[in-house]
Amino acid sequence: MYAGGFCMRQSELFSRTTKNISKDELSINAQLLTRAGYISKLMAGVYSMLPLGLKVLNKVENIIRQEMASLGAQEVLLPALQPREIWDKTGRWDKVDVLYKFKGRGERELALGPTHEEVVTPLIGSFVQSYRDLPIFVYQVQTKFRDESRAKSGLLRGREFRMKDMYSFHSSQGELDEFYAETIKAYVRVFERCGIGDKTYLTYASGGIFSKYSHEFQTVTQYGEDSVYVIPDTKIAINKEIVDDPEVLSELLGNIPKERLLQNEHRAIEVGNIFKLGTRFSSMVGANYVAQDGTSQPIIMGCYGIGSSRLIGTIVECLHDASGIKWPEEIAPFRLHLLSLGRSESEQRIADDVFSKFSRAGIEVLFDDRADLSAGEKFKDSDLIGIPHRAVISSRTISQDRIEYKRRDSDSATLITFEELLKAIL
Repeated sequence: MYAGGFCMRQSELFSRTTKNISKDELSINAQLLTRAGYISKLMAGVYSMLPLGLKVLNKVENIIRQEMASLGAQEVLLPALQPREIWDKTGRWDKVDVLYKFKGRGERELALGPTHEEVVTPLIGSFVQSYRDLPIFVYQVQTKFRDESRAKSGLLRGREFRMKDMYSFHSSQGELDEFYAETIKAYVRVFERCGIGDKTYLTYASGGIFSKYSHEFQTVTQYGEDSVYVIPDTKIAINKEIVDDPEVLSELLGNIPKERLLQNEHRAIEVGNIFKLGTRFSSMVGANYVAQDGTSQPIIMGCYGIGSSRLIGTIVECLHDASGIKWPEEIAPFRLHLLSLGRSESEQRIADDVFSKFSRAGIEVLFDDRADLSAGEKFKDSDLIGIPHRAVISSRTISQDRIEYKRRDSDSATLITFEELLKAIL
């Protein structure tokens, strides 16, 4: 049972580790998350989040919420069910090829939202009269739906997935530019806190119909689906799709030869993207404000996305070894994995006592108290699940009045006291 909301006995966790997974699961993240009991596949691109997986997802999304709040953004929750009319206003009903479309009662045409520009723009516009009402920043963390044709990469490409999308509304381009720059800093903090900051690059990409270019956040890993060129000695990259644009290269490379850039190609996974939308949506739906000179002007907009479930998949792709996952401290489902290897009643009582002490200390602990597994099976499960710290109680450790301690990212274990272990974890 849970103790103080932090701890759990593994014997009471209904989900289990498994060796049997679908042959269709080719990606590392799908294989490890399924084997470790974090997710369960319903169909291609659609997964159930099991208790361990939901704990990780909640921690990732809480980090995102904290960083969006630091920008002054307010959280909302917008409808996933959307009528065709709002998509017709922006001309995207027939252009967005991943849109789930169906008919409700009365043959009304509806869609499940893959994104929310059509909903949020008129909503904010209804509350804005003059330039004094701006800027406004709103975000949501929500389940999205996209009819992906290639949903085969676990949490990296889902048909139903979790996403944070934020929208900013401004009365001037300069104001948008300033907020856009601050958002980049907040995104960097998100990826650093999630353990992949050193592998994630601000990447210049094609801007499409919205602007000259947009920005992606690409995490370099050999398992990535995209190709990026990293500018030497920087945290900036260029998406392969725009690498032949002389204007972009001139702006970003300076005196660095293009040949040197092309030698720095990497596979990567996109974990976030941001766009300067300008007045693309506001002008189409009539979201205007009265400027200082008394004229009516369309609101200037930006949008900013992070796929939180996709981010989890990316972290697993980057942070694992042959034995399993290696969760970063801040998003791990538990901080400590406590393993009881004792068979006698007295040994089990000592392990229970240590478990209670950690709970009282406010440490999140998963306590492997399962009596029907061997020590080897428990060690394998612990490595697979990937909790950052592991403590072992056994007849050997009890005889020395010590606890065996090992970090998931270390190859060596040591015998230490409870107080020393508590200090190491904190």
